Amino acid sequence: MVWLIAYNLIFWSLVTLILLNYWQVFRSGWQSVRELHRIPCSRCVYFTGNYRLKCTVNPGMALSIDAIGCRDFENKSNNYEGTRKN
Repeated sequence: MVWLIAYNLIFWSLVTLILLNYWQVFRSGWQSVRELHRIPCSRCVYFTGNYRLKCTVNPGMALSIDAIGCRDFENKSNNYEGTRKN
């Protein structure tokens, strides 16, 4: 009877540790995904979409974590081509 209680205790302790480990992995992955969604490159006018030259201004930091605070970022929706005088 004592062995049965000990085995149950060990089993449920291991199950709890495994579930806690999965939760921590999920949480850290979720935080990484949230940080990667802050990268503004795909919404920038200087972003080419070409895999050889991703950004014409800062190609070294394009699509990386360093691009989150890019000083040269200009939103694509702010194009002023319609107001240009010929």
